[in-house]
Amino acid sequence: MTNKVAFFLPTRKGSQRVLSKNTRPFSDISGGILELKLKQLISSKLLDSIILSTNDELSIEIAKSYREQDSRVQIIERPEELCLDTTSLTDLIKYVPTITDAEHILWGHTTTPFVDGSDYDEAIESYELKLQEGFDSLISVTSFKNFLLDENAKIFNNNTSLAWPRTQDLPQLYELNHAVFLTSRAVYLNNHNRIGNKPFLYEMGKLKSVDIDWEEDFKIAEALYEKFFRL
Repeated sequence: MTNKVAFFLPTRKGSQRVLSKNTRPFSDISGGILELKLKQLISSKLLDSIILSTNDELSIEIAKSYREQDSRVQIIERPEELCLDTTSLTDLIKYVPTITDAEHILWGHTTTPFVDGSDYDEAIESYELKLQEGFDSLISVTSFKNFLLDENAKIFNNNTSLAWPRTQDLPQLYELNHAVFLTSRAVYLNNHNRIGNKPFLYEMGKLKSVDIDWEEDFKIAEALYEKFFRL
């Protein structure tokens, strides 16, 4: 891209659902999924800056060695009021454009451990093409075609006349996988959002879409890493 793209990578101390999820050892990686993500990010060819936004001392220490390897890595200590369990996502979104002047911002997470630098580059290239088609943002998703039940055990997403349609006949739905939220800095400033009014749904496979949200997710991701990704 001719315009700069910044990667916003937030971490914080005090994780509730997965204790020390960002920095605890992950398979053979002593610095955990944060270290893995930083390795992946510095392999990107299209990112102009990589911003670690955190209040966590250990995250800062892990990132320092990568800052020495790659000048694109920036460590910005986030104010404590933006690192609380009660912090609203909107307040954090409003904060992001105050720490970068890049024209475009890719918001990603350590908790998608199988999305690497080439994946981010492919998403950026797709985003650039989709901007020319009238889209104003890109979000990564996973295809979903299965039964959803409401609290009364009724199929929530059945728009057919059949009680039990074939899964392939269910409407096409998509699940956010939290790997890529990519839009312009102007959208952040004007809409106070990390996606625009017309986002492009960027589909990714199930393995790439693994997202660590709970303790069992961490264990599953670690097992998958050791099976498919560990060198």
